[in-house]
This record gives sequence, C-alpha cells and structure tokens, in this order.
Amino acid sequence: MAVETHEELVRMYDAQFAADPAGVYEMLRTRYGNYAPVELVPGVSATLVLGYDAALEVLRDPETFPKDPRRWQRSVPPDCPALPIMGYRPNAMYADGDTHSRFRGAITDAFGRVDVLALREYVEQSADVLIDGFAADGEADLCARYTGRLPILVFNLLFGSTPEIADRLMRGIEGIAELVDVEKSSAMLTRGVEDLIALKRARPGADVASWLIEHPAALTDEELVDQMTLLIGKGIAPIHNLIANALRLLLSDDRFAGGLSGGSLPIEDALDEVLWTDPPIINFGFTYPVRDVEREGHVMPADQPVAIAYKAVNTDPSKEVGQRAGNRAHLAFSAGPHTCPAKSPARLIAAIAIEKLLDRLPDPVLPLAADRLQWRPGPFHRALGSLPVRFTPVPVLTPSPAPRFPAPYSPAPRPAPAEQTGPSFWSRLTGWWSV
Repeated sequence: MAVETHEELVRMYDAQFAADPAGVYEMLRTRYGNYAPVELVPGVSATLVLGYDAALEVLRDPETFPKDPRRWQRSVPPDCPALPIMGYRPNAMYADGDTHSRFRGAITDAFGRVDVLALREYVEQSADVLIDGFAADGEADLCARYTGRLPILVFNLLFGSTPEIADRLMRGIEGIAELVDVEKSSAMLTRGVEDLIALKRARPGADVASWLIEHPAALTDEELVDQMTLLIGKGIAPIHNLIANALRLLLSDDRFAGGLSGGSLPIEDALDEVLWTDPPIINFGFTYPVRDVEREGHVMPADQPVAIAYKAVNTDPSKEVGQRAGNRAHLAFSAGPHTCPAKSPARLIAAIAIEKLLDRLPDPVLPLAADRLQWRPGPFHRALGSLPVRFTPVPVLTPSPAPRFPAPYSPAPRPAPAEQTGPSFWSRLTGWWSV
C-alpha cells in the first residue's frame, strides 16, 4: 500500500496542512517536483500530482490511469478510513468506458430536465428565508447559518427530499470529509439516500431523484443509491465551501472589498479567484495506474492511488496565469472524461447566494483578520470552520415566504434521445467535480 520512500510521508490530514496547504505544496514541490509521495489519511499513501500539465496527462488518459479502485482495495484493511470516499461504488466517478457513459448519461439527462429560471428563483427565495433568520442580529456565523444551509435547501428541492432526510445526508457527508467516525457517517449517508429512493418510488415527482429512477438506463437500486450519493455528496458540501471561500475573499481582500459599497460587486471575479487559489475540493481525482508509471524519477506504483492536488496545479509556478478574473482554465472542476458536468449550476448558486447576502446586509465586516479564520482539517476539502461577520442590524418587518418552486419547474415530456439536439441544462448555464 505504501509508496516506496525512505522519508517520512507528509500528512495531508493534519492541522498543519489545513492551516497552510500552499506552504505544504511548495515544500513538496521543492523536494519532489511534480509528483510527491504523501500520506492522505492514516496508513494510506498516494502520489500527489502537483503540476498543471502533469495533472492534465493523468486526467486525460483513462487507459493508463483508470478510476476503478478495486485492485487497490485488496491491499487495504476493511476499516481503512479512506474507503468511504475512495472505495469502489458503482457510480460514474469510479467507472470507465461504456459503464461510465451509461451512468453519466442518466445523470445528465435527469439534470437536463431542471428549469434554469426556476432554479434561480428558488435559490433567491431560500437565501431570503435564511437571511431573515439573522438579519436583525447584527452578527452571524455565515458557515453555520447561511453557506452551510443554502445548498441543503437547494438540493432538498432538486431531489424531492424532506428536511429530515436532507439533514442526515449533510451530517453524513461532513463526517466522511472530516474523517470523523467515518463508518457511522457513511452509514448515515447511505441510509438517507435509501430513504430518499423509497420516498420517490412511493411518491414520484418533478425532481432529479424521480427522473433517475425512471431513466431508460434502468439503474438498479444499488446503482441509484450510489449515483445519488455521488451527486449529493459532490454538490452540497463543495457549494457550501465555494460560497464561504468567496465571501471570505470579498470581505478581506482590498482588490474585491472596495467594490462592496460601490454598487458594482465583483462576485464572478471573486469566484474565479477562489477556484484558482482556494478551490472547494483540494485533493481528489483519484486514479489507479494499471502498471508502474515513471515520471521525473518518481514511480507511481501499479494499482496505488494517484491524486490531483487541485489547488497546487492551479498555482503551478511554471504557469503564468496573469489575470484570473474571467479565466476558466483552472482545474478546480477536474478535466478529461470525468470533468464534472455541474460546474455551471454550482457557480450560479454561489453567485446568487453571495449577491443576495451583500444586497440584504449593508456593511458586513469580518471581526478578525482573515488569516485568523480556522480551516477544517481534512485531506480532501478546503473548508472554513466558521465565517463570523458583523453588520448593521436590519429589521425584518415581513418575513420572506417559505420557498416554493415556481410553476416552470413542473415536469414536461422528455423527448426521445434522437430529438435531443440542444445543449443540456448544465451547458446552457454560464463538471462539478469529477463524474
């Protein structure tokens, strides 16, 4: 299981890495170049790809670097803490070839039935309801009361879930990401998805879960559980991180903060910057080479994990990025056949969430320096532990109505595949992580 090295492997899961991933990446790059042996979680080593071009080579060559981890799994104990995230599941992230195409086709077809304007309105309504809850207080932890809750509300509706099921899904996702009682967290997530499938079989509706169930790909119950686990886990937590990280930047960086009171909010610019420098998913994109692969003197052993350090490859010093605003060449959403198809709606949700917050709160400020904010430990995500803000209290005279999806969200007949000549929902908007 271990990458052969005579040096102690750098840990990617401790507080030191969470506090300063850029410093850890710089040290690894200086010591090893573009391919570094690291310890992802206790007892699990991997090759971490740090170079932009090197990452593209891995992500675009599924024959040499396939996604199926089952050969690696034979070398790890069943209680390995990485298995809830890295262990094989019959879903689009761990499949290649025709199987991947079948899973991904069901996902894109289901999401292709979502109405874009309705999604925008729902996000706005959900944001208003959440902001109503703290606007009069003059202070709030935005992670706890806003950025962590908004994606739950959105996905609650998109998947036709209930608040109780959605809450269990989120707690399971967070526990797995932070390596907190991963077995219990994984079971909680799985049971939540199973309950959602049972609910939609009994009461199908105009939602992604129902459309996946009825899709011509005829997904089995196990496949349905794993596609939905992938989509929910890859949607809720990363969007939460994206919104929070962008708000941190907007509230602390003079390049952006100066525009908050001037009526021209550089929200899209802030999102571009964050996706380059602090992407929500920081180390991921696992592949497992079919044979020993040597690059720059480092051997990536056959059947052992190779991970992409998205933050590191986006800030590769050999690449002159220049102006990041409007530049979408980052790899925050992966690349190659497993590029996540949901990057556009993720940006849409994040931009609306930020715009609504800054519109409702006149003068939000951080009560402490941005470099004193704590990042949650974990090898996979770039996630703030909290985001406290202070602002002039805004009385809520008329609470916003509970969000309800407007009429355009009602289902419409889905054309046969041969008639689907237009772009999908995702490409019509302006993949989330690798699918």
